[in-house]
Amino acid sequence: MKVLSVVGARPQLVKLAPIAAAFAGTPHQHVIVHTGQHYDADLSDVFFDGLGIPAPDVHLGVGSGSHGVQTGAVLAAMDKVLEEERPDWVLVYGDTNSTVAGALSAVKMHLPVAHLEAGLRSFNRRMPEEHNRVLTDHCADLLLAPTEEAMRHLANEGLAERSRLAGDVMVDICLRIRDAVAAGEHPAPALPPGIDAGAPFLLATLHRPDNTDDPERLSAILASLAGLPVPVALLAHPRLVARAKEHGIELEQGSVHVGRPLPYAGLIAAVMASAGVVTDSGGLQKETFLLGRACTTVRPETEWVETLEGGWNVLVPDPHRLPAAEWSALATRPAPQAPRGTPYGEGTAAVRVVELLEQGLRG
Repeated sequence: MKVLSVVGARPQLVKLAPIAAAFAGTPHQHVIVHTGQHYDADLSDVFFDGLGIPAPDVHLGVGSGSHGVQTGAVLAAMDKVLEEERPDWVLVYGDTNSTVAGALSAVKMHLPVAHLEAGLRSFNRRMPEEHNRVLTDHCADLLLAPTEEAMRHLANEGLAERSRLAGDVMVDICLRIRDAVAAGEHPAPALPPGIDAGAPFLLATLHRPDNTDDPERLSAILASLAGLPVPVALLAHPRLVARAKEHGIELEQGSVHVGRPLPYAGLIAAVMASAGVVTDSGGLQKETFLLGRACTTVRPETEWVETLEGGWNVLVPDPHRLPAAEWSALATRPAPQAPRGTPYGEGTAAVRVVELLEQGLRG
């Protein structure tokens, strides 16, 4: 069996790590195509180096651009790759422009498509990711759902016959790195200047267009972080840096200390060292849940509804509209005592994915 993985953004590279490891123990051929959607070394190269992912077999180098430009560039570049490789499966990951472009390219060439992390829904059609994941699910041949909730969404859309519960491969890599960090196998994370890992601090990330593109909203969110009573380590995504510069907004203010995005192991170590997380990232919500820290999500909805159980994750779409004391209490709350369970699986999803691809090929 020949499987071609299409990846291009940080979350996909993290998911690729356990998949690549699962294929390494089989006779199957695994071809990795990196679209180059994330071209910043902090969001791409360090993940190959730090997670032991084989170097990409093909790098498309599409780089930045609007959603249309980026998606079109991947579509145009994939034709030649798929014609040369003719894989048994094209495996696409998550909800990025690379995902939907890879799926569409394969479908138009009559190649079977499998969608890893199928069935997630935020029901927010303002999010480009929501369109990407819905379109990909409806054109894919095999839908690899991470949770029972995702399976229900797919069934509601008439896609039950193509859906399989695979579990979440992010659990595989998150738990592996967690244990390695706990065993001292990774150096301490490179936290921003002014953050003492031995004292309480919050870890924060912001990158979604709804939070960064409107200067008034971005300024208000940053002010709410700046007013917190504990230091905030803001790992500044390139999009956040660019928008803040464009809007003339200072990121470093009050309690906020700015640093660069971390390699995956560094990020896991930083979450483990933190008192809690404030983010608008889907992946980081789930990683924070898996690592037993409280998460405050600056969004009105989440795809990962399981994290909301027991108060592990709390949605705060407009922190600046809350009274300062209420916002402070939410963001700095201790980790709940409620049990988390294992809604995302036990950490064996990647092996299950390979098995499902084998079964799908046999018909």
